[in-house]
Amino acid sequence: MEERQSRKWEPIQGKLMTRWAKEVNPEDVLPEYPRPQMVREQWMNLNGLWEYAIRPIEEKPLEYDSHILVPFPVESSLSGVQKPLRPDQRLWYRRTFVVPEEWQGQRLRLHFGAVDWQTEVWVNQQPAGGHTGGYCPFALDITDFLNEGDNELIVIVWDPTETHGQERGKQTLKPQGLFYTAVSGIWQTVWVEPVPQHYINSFRIVPDIDQQELRIHIEANPTSTGGMTCEAAAYEKGIRIAYGQCRSGEILKLQMENPRLWSPEDPFLYDLTLQLVENGQPVDIVESYFGMRAFSIEQDPKGVKRLCLNHVPIFQHGILDQGYWPDGLYTAPTDEALAYDVILTKKLGFNMTRKHIKVEPARWYYHCDRMGLIVWQDMMNGGAGWNHLHHIILPNFFGAFKVKDDKYKTMGREDPANREQYRKELKEMVDTLYNVPSIGMWVPFNEAWGQFDAAETAAWLTEYDPSRPVDHASGWHDQEVGEIKSIHIYFRKLRMPNRIKNRTVVLSEYGGYSLLERGHVWQEGKEVGYKRCRSREELSGAYDKLIRLQLMPLISKGVCAAVYTQLTDVETELNGLVTYDREVVKIDPKWLKKLHQELFAQY
Repeated sequence: MEERQSRKWEPIQGKLMTRWAKEVNPEDVLPEYPRPQMVREQWMNLNGLWEYAIRPIEEKPLEYDSHILVPFPVESSLSGVQKPLRPDQRLWYRRTFVVPEEWQGQRLRLHFGAVDWQTEVWVNQQPAGGHTGGYCPFALDITDFLNEGDNELIVIVWDPTETHGQERGKQTLKPQGLFYTAVSGIWQTVWVEPVPQHYINSFRIVPDIDQQELRIHIEANPTSTGGMTCEAAAYEKGIRIAYGQCRSGEILKLQMENPRLWSPEDPFLYDLTLQLVENGQPVDIVESYFGMRAFSIEQDPKGVKRLCLNHVPIFQHGILDQGYWPDGLYTAPTDEALAYDVILTKKLGFNMTRKHIKVEPARWYYHCDRMGLIVWQDMMNGGAGWNHLHHIILPNFFGAFKVKDDKYKTMGREDPANREQYRKELKEMVDTLYNVPSIGMWVPFNEAWGQFDAAETAAWLTEYDPSRPVDHASGWHDQEVGEIKSIHIYFRKLRMPNRIKNRTVVLSEYGGYSLLERGHVWQEGKEVGYKRCRSREELSGAYDKLIRLQLMPLISKGVCAAVYTQLTDVETELNGLVTYDREVVKIDPKWLKKLHQELFAQY
C-alpha cells in the first residue's frame, strides 16, 4: 500500500491496551511465517492496511469508508475501526498486490488464517471461492484470475454472530458478564505463496513410540502424479537420523530408533523435510517438525484409569485460556504477545492449558510445542442459545444429570443445516491441528452450549483420531460414554462425582477466584467474578487452601487432571491470575510454581 495510507492508521483509544500495541507497525504486521509445520521458502504477507466498507447486506459499496489494519477484527482497537458488524450488514475489504516476476510459471495460492464467518473472495472482479466458518484456515488457487501488474483482491464477509446459530465461542453482539465482544472479518494472517504445478497439499503425521516409527501420509495436488514419489527425512539438531520414500498416496514410514520423547519437562522437537520428487529431482519441498509422544488412558496398579503421556501417568494441571486481547480481541498484537501467554502459563507452574472455545493461529500451537505445554483443544461451540440455568440455578451440578441430547431444545440445534455445519467445522479443526504434538485432548462440547448427539460425536472423533482422548461433554450433560468423566465445580467444595462408570475423572473447570486490580480493568463498575477476593494476599491464601485442602486429597481418589479458571481477566470478567492487559500477575509466580510442584508430587 502507499506510504501515505500508513499514516491514516492508529488504534482507537479509550479502553485497555497491552504493552505490545505500541509495537504494531502497519507496514509490517505479524511478519512471522504463519504456518510453522508447513513452511515454504517463498511467500508474500498481505497483512497491513486494506480499504474497508460496512454496508447493508444487499448493497455494494461505490466507494470505501476508510482503511482497516488487517488482520485485526473490525470491532477491535488495533483495526483502527472498532465498529460492530450487524447481522444485516456485510463487511467489504479491498487491496491490490503484484505477483513477483520470479514466481511466473507457478500456481499461486491465497491463504487466510481465519475469517469470521461467511466469506466470499473476488480476484480482479472474478469470484475465486469462499469459506464458511470462523476459526480454521482455508486456501484458494487464484492463478487463473491473475493479471500482469496490479491485482485487485476483494473479500466480503457476513457474520450474524448469535442470531444465526453458527459456532462462535463466547462472542455476542451485547457483551456482558461471561460473554464478550463479537469478532468479525479477517482475524488471522492473509498471505500468498507460489507452488509448482504438482505440489504437497497436506500431510498427516502419526508418531508411534511403541514401534519407534513416524508414519506420514502425504497428499499431493493433483492426486494423479504418475511416477512421482514422496520423500521424507527427519533431523536431530541438524543431523539426518531417518529417511524414507514411497509412491504418492502410500504411507511413508521413518524408523526412529530410541526416540527422544516429547514431554512438558523435555519438549524436544525433530525437524522434518518433505519432498515431492519426479525423475530424481525435487518438485516441491516443505519444512516441518514433529514430536515423538503418545497420549493415552491406562489403568494404574490399583485399577484406576489415569491420563498417561508416553505410557506414564501424568497429573495434568492446567488453566483455562480464552485467547482474548483488549486491543486485538481474537488477534494478539504481536507474535511476542502471542507467545507471552504460553510463557506465563509455564512460569506459573502449569503443564497444561485448555484452549477454551477458540482455535488459535498456528504459531500459538508452535509455541506450546516448543515450550512443552499440553493443550486440551475445545471445539468452538454455538447454537442459537445457551442454558442460563448453569450459572443461575445450578452452578455446581457435578455432571451427574443425564439427558438425551435431541430432546434438549434450548440449544438451537434443531436445524439440520446447523448440525451439519458443526460437524464440518469439527472435522476441519481436527484436520488443521492433527499434527500438533502438544494437543493431548479434544473437547467437542463445553457444558450445554449447542450440545447435540454428544455420544455419537465423541465416537466419530475417537475413530477419526484414535491417538488422543476425547472429553465428550466438558462439565455438564454427561452422556455416560467414552473414557472420561468430566466435571465443573464452582462455588462449592471440590468432591468426587457420581456415575463415574469406570472412566477417568477430570476436573475440567474449577476455581474462578477473582480480584479487581484498579487501573487494569475493561469497564469500571461492571466487573463480574465467582469467589471475590479483596487483596492479593486474600487471593493467594484462598488459592492455597483450594489446592492443599480440596484438590490434593482428590488425587488419591482418582482425579487425574484439573483446569483452573482462568489465565487472564477477559473484559468485565475478573477471574484471571493476570489482568486483561497482561500487566499485573495477581499471585507471585515463584510461590505459585512451588505450590504446583507440591501438587504434582502427590501423583
